[in-house]
Amino acid sequence: MTVTATSVGQPDQAQPETAPRSRAARLLRLVPAAAAALSGVLLYVSFPPRTLWWLALPALAVFGWVLRGRSWKAGLGLGYLFGLGFLLPLLVWTGVEVGPGPWLALVVIEAVFVALVGAGVAAVSRLPGWPVWAAAVWIAGEAARARVPFNGFPWGKIAFGQADGVFLPLAAVGGTPVLGFAVVLCGFGLYETVRLAVERRRGAAVRRPVAAVALLSLALPVAAAVAARPLVSDAAEDGTVTVALIQGNVPRAGLGFNDQRRAVLDYHARETERLAAEVRAGTVAKPDFVLWPENSSDIDPFANPDAWAVIDGAAKAIGVPISVGGVVARDGKLLNEQILWDPEKGPVDTYDKRQIQPFGEYLPLRSLLDAINEDWTSMVRQDFSRGSEPGVFTMDGARVGLATCYEAAFDWAVRDTVTDGAQMISVPSNNATFDRSEMTYQQLAMSRIRAVEHSRTVTVPVTSGVSAIIMPDGRITQRTGMFVADSLVQEVPLRSSKTPATQLGILPEMALLLVAAGGVGWAVGAGVRGRRAGDV
Repeated sequence: MTVTATSVGQPDQAQPETAPRSRAARLLRLVPAAAAALSGVLLYVSFPPRTLWWLALPALAVFGWVLRGRSWKAGLGLGYLFGLGFLLPLLVWTGVEVGPGPWLALVVIEAVFVALVGAGVAAVSRLPGWPVWAAAVWIAGEAARARVPFNGFPWGKIAFGQADGVFLPLAAVGGTPVLGFAVVLCGFGLYETVRLAVERRRGAAVRRPVAAVALLSLALPVAAAVAARPLVSDAAEDGTVTVALIQGNVPRAGLGFNDQRRAVLDYHARETERLAAEVRAGTVAKPDFVLWPENSSDIDPFANPDAWAVIDGAAKAIGVPISVGGVVARDGKLLNEQILWDPEKGPVDTYDKRQIQPFGEYLPLRSLLDAINEDWTSMVRQDFSRGSEPGVFTMDGARVGLATCYEAAFDWAVRDTVTDGAQMISVPSNNATFDRSEMTYQQLAMSRIRAVEHSRTVTVPVTSGVSAIIMPDGRITQRTGMFVADSLVQEVPLRSSKTPATQLGILPEMALLLVAAGGVGWAVGAGVRGRRAGDV
């Protein structure tokens, strides 16, 4: 047999063409993974302290593009990458003082919930009206993350990135679940609208019902937010009070500042006495009551006469009640407590923090963590105990609801102060542990959402900043800097009406969970029927 030169040369010529093509194919397969991770980063950029709330929409649109039409297994992996892209930078503050280990562990666990959301969105993405089902699946993932493990960690809810956005009034309709649902629906609707527009431009037929659902998914959330605007008001329904917030500052940032807890107490007393001098001089209006932050007295005043004397002296100097954040040992329990201190009677009421922070105020799996790193367990030598009753102080006739720091992230912990009669809300906090990280701004945004959700003035007294006064419409009217001693004094409205969100409580979230379950169930059933038809 004769072999020609041409036939011999053919394999050598084909190989260099095949290699670039295979490399290009491999790179193309990486595009969805890269897009998932980068869209997660884009969602992070939409969160405070930046005011780029609208970036959540393209971030979710890209996430929808990545997931649509894929298997649930692919959705699981892509969702995990999205979760890592979002949560790694968002929660970096959790490692400020304890190193990267706890931060990375938290993100790895929390991203699992986003992975499950990815699997659910991929599953429902083949259904008619899929943006609605997919947005409900997202809220179901947030609901799960807010409850487990260790009583949940709601940080990073979509709603908490929308304090400056057009969707904010929806918080008054159904709280963070409805606000978050609207944003996610709009994001997925944006992708679906663009997808159908591209298909139509290419000459493909687009059915009217499909186009209508896409456009409604994009437009209805915005229209609903505009319609909800009348629910947002800062009118004084029960008169006004003049409130003072004290930010005493700390000797230095970090966990070690607790070793100087007497100095922290002295700083807050000194700032209160400075304010009292300004009141006597007539340069500042006299407040009706004063709010100190969480951990402003880490020395138990009930067990230490010197701490009692310092607080009592500050209360007598200003001449009005003070809410003091203390660490109190009582009946063998360690409590993170707010103490209502009357200038004449001393302590007259208390509120014990109910939603305590895992790995900060108590250690789950203490023996395991001790085996891994003794330094972590030494930071929390004794676990705090939980309170059992909502906190509402009567201060100069005003009913002030209390949600201490971490509690502001939990829907129930703020709502039940309002249902218990609060006319305004205070969120005493201690962010000194997290230095100058974004944590304080993320938490401040939560308080702005709560103000609109329940139509209440919200005050945020913080040991080292940022302390702020927030109107019932979510506006910050005064704020301090970080790591400075300062005080804020302002007349604020008292309100007693209840928004739909306050009245409905958990019902909107439960309804969205049922929608999510229905969508996933439909998708699973359709898949099973399809496989059976294929077998036949």
